Amino acid sequence: MSKIPLTVTGAEKLREELHRLKTVDRPNVVAAIAEARSHGDLSENAEYDAAKERQGFIEGRIAEVEGKLSNAQIIDPKLLDADGRCVFGATVEMEDQDTGDTVTYQIVGEDEADIKNGKISVNSPVARALIGKYAGDIAQVQAPGGIREYEIIDVRYE
Repeated sequence: MSKIPLTVTGAEKLREELHRLKTVDRPNVVAAIAEARSHGDLSENAEYDAAKERQGFIEGRIAEVEGKLSNAQIIDPKLLDADGRCVFGATVEMEDQDTGDTVTYQIVGEDEADIKNGKISVNSPVARALIGKYAGDIAQVQAPGGIREYEIIDVRYE
């Protein structure tokens, strides 16, 4: 499996989720299964079926998060020395050439992407258009409505 790029913050959130899954969710579902078993006949026990299904989901998510963390390449944007280039972890301020709107995005891993909080996946069309560019460059992004152009105003590593 190839390395999965994550920021320090993204890796910490995955670790917190893994800890919660193992210390809270897993014991709760085990208790729910035991409770459902105590009600007798398992063949017609909806509570038991629901608890077993939830257990399968939790175990699957634990395995998924452990796999991502074991293959993670953790990158601290503060330690980057990319000479002002747009790279993974960089925060990029840019202006839409058509509307004049200014937006700021941080380029992060897929699991961390959250457009509402200004975090875009490194695999998104916008991030792919930005990678390697410098402040002052124009990035062309293929959008559903056609090509959009953005001028890169500032690149920060925070």
